[in-house]
This record gives sequence, structure tokens and C-alpha cells, in this order.
Amino acid sequence: MPNAASLLLVLAAVFAGAVVPFQAGANAMLGRLIGHPLWATVVSLSISLALIVPLMIALRVPMPTPAETLKGPWWIWIGGAAGVIYITAALLLAPKLGAASFIVAVIAGQMAVSIVIDHYGLMGFPEKPVSVARLIGVGLIAAGMVITQLASAMPALASQAR
Repeated sequence: MPNAASLLLVLAAVFAGAVVPFQAGANAMLGRLIGHPLWATVVSLSISLALIVPLMIALRVPMPTPAETLKGPWWIWIGGAAGVIYITAALLLAPKLGAASFIVAVIAGQMAVSIVIDHYGLMGFPEKPVSVARLIGVGLIAAGMVITQLASAMPALASQAR
């Protein structure tokens, strides 16, 4: 049975996940309005920067030294690139797939890679070996993705058949 602290962490993660479809929709509309999805990516990331810097100043977060910044492994720099990939994919794909189909596909991809990261303890995460239960959970997510995609395609196929 999870304790109250872990339940709060899970609820915080659910909340963070709940805002993602809004991000995808807002960024997609922004891309259409300003003429190109890559400009919308720039605007989105600029807004992120404009929001986080004042918060860091208010919390008096100390500036890291160059030596601290450069001592980590090479892969610490891929987070920003992953953010650009995700935001741009959301801008391009969410309007075509729909919010639910896009997000369930994103979650399926996240889970497939996350289970590998956990199993091998990659990127500083503790090792959590793959188990039958975890594979079933990921399989259910993949099945949910397939069902969601098929359900989205059904109306289009029905209208083409007429």
C-alpha cells in the first residue's frame, strides 16, 4: 500500500500529465496562427524561459559554475533537444491525430523506453528489472494506443465507404 507521500507524488505526476494535452493544443493553434510550427516551438520555449527565470530569482537559486555544468556525462544535454522534438511533434501531429490519439501514442513511446531505462538503470535511475507485471502494464498501454488509433480511424473509413 503506498504511503501518503508517494500518493502525493503520483498525483503531482498525474497533474503534470494532465496539462500536456493543453500544451499540445495551444502550441498547435499558435503554430497555425503565426505561420510555422518551428516558430511556435521558439515562442513556447521562450515563454517557458520567461516564466522560470523570475521564479529562480525569487527562490534565489544559485547560478551553477561552468565547471559544475561541464562535469556531467554527455547525455545530460539531450533534455533540451528532447523538448524541442516533443513540442514540434505535438505541433505537427496533434492537429492531425487529435489530442487523445497523439497523447496515447506519446505515452506508449514513453513507457516502452522507460521500461528499458529502468531495467538497465540508465541515466542515473535505479535499476528496476523488467517483470511480467510491468510488461503486461506496458502491453496494456500499447493495446490502448492501438484501440484509440483504430477508433479514431473508424469514422474516416466509414465516410470513405459511402
